[in-house]
Amino acid sequence: MSNGPILVVGFGCQRGCPASVLRALLDQTLQAHGIALDQVRALASIELKRDEPGLLELAAQLSLPLTCFTAEELAGYQARLSHLSEIAFERTGCHGVAESAALALADRWGSSPASLLVTRQKAAQATLALATAS
Repeated sequence: MSNGPILVVGFGCQRGCPASVLRALLDQTLQAHGIALDQVRALASIELKRDEPGLLELAAQLSLPLTCFTAEELAGYQARLSHLSEIAFERTGCHGVAESAALALADRWGSSPASLLVTRQKAAQATLALATAS
């Protein structure tokens, strides 16, 4: 593991979203931004997804920890999001699961405030964002 910046991936997904969909979105996003998979330190999502099979399977495949935050914790990140989703808010109580979860985890691990390296990327069943902190 490198001592470079802390890089975490936040995921939002529909219930029952398969790990393969999440992995494809992750691989496409990393490739598009020239980021190596081994630079990613952890995965993050919302507490509602703590038992989501696809997310758990992906975390296991990648040997990465999955940290889930409450809607209340994520709601504090609203001002830092690139996109406010009313649908996400109706369903979860926060305006963007992927971005806010990524920021929350990078903030927890880093010594500097986290920033979004890759804003919300959307697939049919999932969203992803990458946050970094040093």
